[in-house]
Amino acid sequence: MTSVVPQSILDALTDVEMPRLPPEPAATEFVELGGLQIPVHRNGCVIVGSGAAGLRAAVELARRGGDVTILSQSAWGGTSACSGSDKQTLHTANTGDQGDDFRQMAKAIASGGAMDADIAYIEAVGSPRMMATLQFMGLPLPQDRLGATLRYKTDHDETGRATSCGPRTSRLMVKVLAEEALRLGIPLRNQTTATEILVDDGRAKGILAISARARSDSNPYGFALFLAPAVVLAGGGPGELYRDSVYPNGCFGVLGLAAAAGLDLVNLTESQFGISTRREGFPWNLSGTYVQVIPHIYSIDADGAEHHFLGDYFRTTQEMASNIFRKGYQWPFHATRMLEFKSSLIDLAIFRETQGGRRVFMDFNRNPEPVPADAPFSLDRLDADVSDYLRTSGATHPRPIDRLRHMNPLAIELYRRYKVDIAAEPLEFAVNNQHMNGGVAVDSWARTSLAGCYAVGEASGTHGVTRPGGAALNAGQVFGTRAAEHIAATGAKADLQGDACTLATAALNRAMATLRPHSPLNPQSLRSEIQARMSDHAGLICQPSAISLALADARALSARIAVEGLSIDRPAEAARALQWQQMALASEAVLTALEAYVSAGGGSRGARAICDPQGDSVPETSSGPLETFRFRSERAKDKDSQILIRRTDAGFSVATRQVGTLDETEKTFFERDWPDWLTGRIFDTAERV
Repeated sequence: MTSVVPQSILDALTDVEMPRLPPEPAATEFVELGGLQIPVHRNGCVIVGSGAAGLRAAVELARRGGDVTILSQSAWGGTSACSGSDKQTLHTANTGDQGDDFRQMAKAIASGGAMDADIAYIEAVGSPRMMATLQFMGLPLPQDRLGATLRYKTDHDETGRATSCGPRTSRLMVKVLAEEALRLGIPLRNQTTATEILVDDGRAKGILAISARARSDSNPYGFALFLAPAVVLAGGGPGELYRDSVYPNGCFGVLGLAAAAGLDLVNLTESQFGISTRREGFPWNLSGTYVQVIPHIYSIDADGAEHHFLGDYFRTTQEMASNIFRKGYQWPFHATRMLEFKSSLIDLAIFRETQGGRRVFMDFNRNPEPVPADAPFSLDRLDADVSDYLRTSGATHPRPIDRLRHMNPLAIELYRRYKVDIAAEPLEFAVNNQHMNGGVAVDSWARTSLAGCYAVGEASGTHGVTRPGGAALNAGQVFGTRAAEHIAATGAKADLQGDACTLATAALNRAMATLRPHSPLNPQSLRSEIQARMSDHAGLICQPSAISLALADARALSARIAVEGLSIDRPAEAARALQWQQMALASEAVLTALEAYVSAGGGSRGARAICDPQGDSVPETSSGPLETFRFRSERAKDKDSQILIRRTDAGFSVATRQVGTLDETEKTFFERDWPDWLTGRIFDTAERV
């Protein structure tokens, strides 16, 4: 069976070529520090990260006359450009039918708890503008013949506010934003890794970085100074934190960078885990139509024997098949959906198989095997929501691969580009870490607790416990714009002068003290230790005692690094070593927040099940309860607060705060409020962070 969509269109939406970078401006200023000749660059704003959120901030600031430069560890190599799913989602206000209600949308965004209501409202009300400007720049979001954007439901979304350009939605966003950034002449300095935020008199003053192009005999590590009165952290989440991960390789994020600078961090207890292919091959999320076509899922043991393990969990073939389908829009693991034979029981089953040493596959050429002693699989025996969806989609074909080719041929094309033909062979997958919902604490203008420093995208901790699928892409665009607006209004004209020696000496000394040729610690050993600890003890299944032990080990590792440093084989490895130092700090930060939450009685929510023999909830299978996975339920009061942590000289301090609220009785009035906009008073608010 062939697709009704021409191959040329499939190719264009799958093979998204990124623009070529122009030559970088050469440094015109140098400073001698510690015997090294270090280039100095001065700008009005330096943005760390070249993903969709960072590019948005850069474009919006440049359009307002800002002098901005972008630092990128690997241009077009981060999560925005390299990650996705079957039809990667952008979550915005619904323009179809009768429009949308922004306050209701805000409530839906914040419904998982631990999220500020005003932040959620900003994301809701800013989404149409965000989407329209992306379309103006060329993002090919689909429309119907009357001009309404095509929509569908995604996880934690009961209204249907999701839209998509296909598997490469975020890459296409990066492409159109990058083209606009280059058109505006914004310098993008590639192969440049931020190693420390420069701070002076309580303000961010720029970034100490390592740049491959700055490497020379007089500067073998390639240190470079980027001085600016405004810094935007847009480098994404800590993708290297977990062994079991769907992040592209080398995605370190900026969480450790922010922690080292003493910024407030929030909601680090909240991440997302879900089924995906591992990054050892081609990392990709298996949400949406990959499972909505209901493939056969099975495992293989060490002897090569095949096991239909899901048949041991569900009571009927219809129940099992319907929940495989629901993984499409209930893709992230959620503790409560392990109960009552719901869709996250599948995640738990897969987790148990892989923990037992078996490999798990989905086969698109076979329908699911029946539950033992039950009727065989049939499209005529599915729950009503499932059968209605497939019938409306026209996906009533006999095999899963035919249903997938009809519903979403791009999902097949994408894997084929990476030498995996899911139309011909089974696909190996697992439950992996996918996204951090917490991060750097920010206010409604994306300001962090450090003056002059902003955070946008996955780097910022705005999401709360759960979020609708695609809300992260929306949030990065909305707050990238907000940060740019605030910088342009308050900081773009700030003094760019400053003594580079004074600003950078201490930071450079700290970096050099970490790079020690004879240390027994090295980036490889750190990677193995940190990733194993996080995946084994801070993944989707957590034990309180194991979290405490993991935190003690993480603290001990950070202390060892401070004393012994890290060894490298050649100067070119310096940036990676300092990133693993940051990742050790990020791991300690996450475990600190998680231990504080669990030790205070916090229960299971979002991505994690907190297992406890005294817990009040237990998953059941067709054979009975799984007592090993009995867990605590979430306490209602925890939805209204957030955990804040900050690194101090004595370690990480922990505090809680109530979530921000939104006064729904407050109404704007044009003549009264217009002067605040005209005079810039809207930017003067003293906000919480």
